[in-house]
Amino acid sequence: MNFIILLLPLLAIFLMFRSQKKRQAQMQTMQSALQPGSGVRTIGGMYAVVKAVNDETIELEVAPGVVAHYTKGAIAAVLEPLEYDAIINGRPAEDESEEDAVEAVEGTDADEKPLSLSKDEAKAGAEAPESK
Repeated sequence: MNFIILLLPLLAIFLMFRSQKKRQAQMQTMQSALQPGSGVRTIGGMYAVVKAVNDETIELEVAPGVVAHYTKGAIAAVLEPLEYDAIINGRPAEDESEEDAVEAVEGTDADEKPLSLSKDEAKAGAEAPESK
């Protein structure tokens, strides 16, 4: 019984070190896979595009024409192109084309009038109510 009590903390320590080693290996693999043009998220939550990869640093374009230097350890995740586009632009291009096709099929009612943003038409519509 005493042997189990002594072995339990050693097992816990072993498991903690092992999980830490796995995280470090994943981080090194991710950092070695960084390439110019990849979308990334920093540990601070900022999204950017990789412009250049140096030995210890990385150049990120945080806005069009704005390049900042970060350490490689500041990169939390390398994102897939579709995922990066969805985060930055709101949704991926594939979803837009599918929704446009659905709207084109559903919006074929002949009774519907197109919406108008013209001020002249809005004033004319307010002055002359429709008769039914």
